[in-house]
Amino acid sequence: MRDYYEILGVSRGSDDAALKAAYRKLAMEHHPDRNGGCEDSATRFKEINEAYSVLSDAQKRAAYDRFGHAGVNGAGGGGGPGGAGFTDVHDIFNEVFGDVFGDMFAQGGRGRRSGPARGQDLRYDLEISLEQAFAGAEVEIVVPAAITCETCDGSGAKPGTSPTVCGGCGGAGRVRASQGFFSVERTCPRCGGTGRLILDPCATCHGHGQVRKERTLQVRIPAGVDDGARIRLAGEGDAGARGGPRGDLYIFLSVTPHELFERDGLDLLCTVPVPMAVAVLGGEIEAPCLMGGENCDGACKIPVEVPEGAQTGKTLRLKGKGMPSLRSRDRGDLVVEIFVETPTRLSPRQKELMAEFAELSGEQTHPKSSSFVGKAKRFWEEMTGG
Repeated sequence: MRDYYEILGVSRGSDDAALKAAYRKLAMEHHPDRNGGCEDSATRFKEINEAYSVLSDAQKRAAYDRFGHAGVNGAGGGGGPGGAGFTDVHDIFNEVFGDVFGDMFAQGGRGRRSGPARGQDLRYDLEISLEQAFAGAEVEIVVPAAITCETCDGSGAKPGTSPTVCGGCGGAGRVRASQGFFSVERTCPRCGGTGRLILDPCATCHGHGQVRKERTLQVRIPAGVDDGARIRLAGEGDAGARGGPRGDLYIFLSVTPHELFERDGLDLLCTVPVPMAVAVLGGEIEAPCLMGGENCDGACKIPVEVPEGAQTGKTLRLKGKGMPSLRSRDRGDLVVEIFVETPTRLSPRQKELMAEFAELSGEQTHPKSSSFVGKAKRFWEEMTGG
């Protein structure tokens, strides 16, 4: 009797991964179904399975390494076709190749029967405004979906008739062809796996048992949702075949860009122009806000204090005026970025005043300009050598 390691072409120190890889390669190469039922291939395949059934089991492998074939005879190894190693050939093959073939190979009468199929899941893309994402909303959508045909109650057969059992599979929906040690199972080609044949189809659904129809649904948008969020409506997808459960409806949300706000996590960012006089002297401006004070219901204006001497780019943070959190009671902030607006279309008097202001201005009133001029002067001197 040949050495099991020699049969699989591996060394005695090989680990489980190496054993499995060697078995996969040899089993596929010598599988009887791939060799037209060749007896030599069937014998070789049986030998490969016997070797792997012993070496893949830690206890059997230890006994084999110590006592050889005598250590495993009658305990899962050799001993002829009646030995335990051969009764588990199907289980070994399915264990190793299950991730490749699924339930393609079935032993004896354990083939999978066809049952009611679950309906398909559906996707619906919904665009919402930032205001809806902020406060939450109730939105009505119209979704085309497969529903059970009311004329035939989903049977697919003309009223007064019934589907007949498929003679090709006996109602199982799958047929099996035996070859060598295995039974190869596949979907019945006559009934398409339903196990039934409709000889006189329903005129409404043409034998499908389902019709496509638009359905109106109410969708609750929770406050705080972000762009790309997904809402699942269980059982609102396509109807299942032959009385199977409905699929689910997945709604993917996209938030339209807002003309005033940008969202950064839970914070809302807004750029507000500030008159030059207010930026210089300080004062109060009004900023847009999706949530105002106690007397403000919804979007409104909110007062913002601008400090004296505020520059373009300065940010003022208003706590708790941003987006609500979807999973907690927290709220983000409203971040107001100041943009100092240069006055235009000045009257002669205004120009006169600006000129007078310029004459009276100096380093104290324009510290950044004075600093920049000094740096620029040094740069020019270094470049010209002056």
